[in-house]
Amino acid sequence: MPTEILMPALSPTMEEGTLAKWLVKEGDTVASGDIIAEIETDKATMEFEAVDEGVIGKILVEEGTEGVKVNAPIAVLLEEGESAGDIGKASPPAESPRPAAAEPPPAAAAAAATPAPTAQQAADGSRIFASPLARRIAADKGIDLSQVKGSGPHGRIVKADVEGATAASAATAPAEAKAATPAPAAAAAMPTGPSAAQVLKMYEGREIEEVALNGMRKTVAARLTEAKQTIPHFYLRREIRLDALMAFRSQLNTQLEPRGVKLSVNDFIIKACANALQAVPDANAVWAGDRIIRLKPSDVAVAVAVDGGLFTPVLQDADRKSLSSLSAEMKDLATRARDGKLKPHEYVGGSFAISNLGMFGIENFDAVINPPHGAILAVGAGVKKPVVGKDGELSVATVMSVTLSVDHRVIDGALGAQLLQAIVDNLEAPMLMLA
Repeated sequence: MPTEILMPALSPTMEEGTLAKWLVKEGDTVASGDIIAEIETDKATMEFEAVDEGVIGKILVEEGTEGVKVNAPIAVLLEEGESAGDIGKASPPAESPRPAAAEPPPAAAAAAATPAPTAQQAADGSRIFASPLARRIAADKGIDLSQVKGSGPHGRIVKADVEGATAASAATAPAEAKAATPAPAAAAAMPTGPSAAQVLKMYEGREIEEVALNGMRKTVAARLTEAKQTIPHFYLRREIRLDALMAFRSQLNTQLEPRGVKLSVNDFIIKACANALQAVPDANAVWAGDRIIRLKPSDVAVAVAVDGGLFTPVLQDADRKSLSSLSAEMKDLATRARDGKLKPHEYVGGSFAISNLGMFGIENFDAVINPPHGAILAVGAGVKKPVVGKDGELSVATVMSVTLSVDHRVIDGALGAQLLQAIVDNLEAPMLMLA
């Protein structure tokens, strides 16, 4: 039976996307892993791979189409022996008799109305959806397909699902899938303020320009609204003397110049935060709905401004990397973020984030926590200020103001203060970060 190719969710926050470009045409033969289209997500333009082999029987969504919902059919794949005439004519096999039940919710009804892929019967009479290639591989390896969790459309078992599976590993898939089933989402919608019509009426007769929201701006708006409405923020503020760090940075950059490496203050801040998360491990944590998850490595996200929004690429294991490695990785991530070339795994995760507006002359500000992170550090500009030394003597120093926004569900006040103190200690005595 022809199989629908569905609009994939290529990022964790993607709800719809733009089918930017088809790389195949009707009648082309494709194999699992072939790149068949380019799709613009809420964050970047991503390549979309085929999950099965077959022939492109019909393209349902033309390239350039915007607002294509995730899981909406975009093309039809024909299997061996099928033709374009089979599209739309096949019907799913009859269901096994089931006890009477309440009327299914709309989402379930819609799923049931969608043509199902090719199936075979399991021992208990239930249907197993699998491609011919997957069935052949399973037969060769002695794998029971009823114990394999499918990753294709409608849960269909494809080549990748059985290629690396064994009878023992496949048997655990149903239990793992059941354990991973998420709880139902809350139905109540959050208030979003006055409608577009109401706002337009306020400015009737005035010269205005309407700017349509792109996918990234919609996602930023939704996530930050959710963050401020659901996360109990509190704020801790400190001033950090940067004179020792600036002198140390200058010395290192002189020595690293032959290698073409130039460290920024931000590189030191990343390293300081990563080391602080190791020094205060209870603060290296995220909120997970009904529990707190503590991370072992220091995975630090850094906000990068791009046209129409922002990315927060994540530097994994930042505590284990040298300053020069962090500098090179951050430059690469920032460049690819601005070019829209980041992969989803590069901006997902982490427990802690940094937002640095000091380069724009902002001296202090409060940043919004990016869920599920436990905290974010807002970094201001370093400015010359009069300071009083330990001996009471007045002098001038370069001082940077920082604000730690903390999720009170994850980190209490005293623990947040310890984390911020560890960050301050690292930046005011930067050689400690190399010890």
